Amino acid sequence: MELCGATTFSPSLHFPQPFPNYETKRFRVWCLSNNAKENQMTVSVTGATGFIGRRLVQRLQGDNHRVCVLTRSRSEAQLIFPVRDFPGIVIAEEAEWKGCIQGSNAVVNLAGMPISTRWSPEIKKEIKRSRIRVTSKVVDLINDSPDEIRPSVLVSATAVGYYGSSETQVFNEQSPSGNDYLAEVCREWEATALGVNKNVRLALIRIGVVLGKDGGALAKMIPLFMMFAGGPLGSGRQWFSWIHLDDIVNLIYEALCNPSYKGVINGTAPNPVRLGEMCEQLGSVLGRPSWLPVPDLALKAVLGEGANVVLEGQKVLPARAKELGFTFRYTYVKDALRAIMSQ
Repeated sequence: MELCGATTFSPSLHFPQPFPNYETKRFRVWCLSNNAKENQMTVSVTGATGFIGRRLVQRLQGDNHRVCVLTRSRSEAQLIFPVRDFPGIVIAEEAEWKGCIQGSNAVVNLAGMPISTRWSPEIKKEIKRSRIRVTSKVVDLINDSPDEIRPSVLVSATAVGYYGSSETQVFNEQSPSGNDYLAEVCREWEATALGVNKNVRLALIRIGVVLGKDGGALAKMIPLFMMFAGGPLGSGRQWFSWIHLDDIVNLIYEALCNPSYKGVINGTAPNPVRLGEMCEQLGSVLGRPSWLPVPDLALKAVLGEGANVVLEGQKVLPARAKELGFTFRYTYVKDALRAIMSQ
């Protein structure tokens, strides 16, 4: 069901209170204001049921912002965001996205099929298609919105895969794109987001390997170490550009609020490590050995071509975030792992 008209909202969306009038909504929202009402945003989020999205929704709602979860499956989203724990949250399937976006100050686009799976030609097509399709839909809905009710900010995810891989180069936001499959995906993904209306502030967050206990790469590594089977993947010399889940959520949150956050921003911690060091630190935190490497052939047997993401890696620095004065809670992987495992 498509929502009818710019100022009409379906009762099925159950907003806890009316949206502010649109003239008021167009004023800049400052997240650090002492005035809670002036402070309040309405944010539409794609990919909200994913690893980063879940934590971002919790953060936004915890700070009394209104959240609209843009999803393909209402039933799946309701399992992750039950009403008892997320009162007032809006869950909207695709036919309802238009009304949510036109009723929002900002949009966060995190949708995309996970790449940590065995790649086949079909999976590779879907990895690219899932990102571009949703980004294109979001951009079109923003662009088609009347000026007075168009969101003023789009924060759109991309990935450090943009740079390709290297054991010797150091990459920042000014570095050129690589030549491999993931670099191609990221270029097309970003190009789609860049089609957004020029009056909408766009922040493109190139996200590294996100560390957290309940998802992402770390959740797959922990069981190996607990079975005394953990160790360096491949040579262990490849670079591992990581970021703690809380820091990437804080970076996205800041990009929503701060008008200085625009263009490409690397979502990685200031101190990337070699993968061998990462595995050594994880083994230390878990009290498990980490000396037996996982052979390249074994990793490729599990992940296929997707193993190259881990076996090659890249050293990516968050130059722009540091220029903007962003404060990382976790700058060293050892501290990040200790915090995660103590949860």
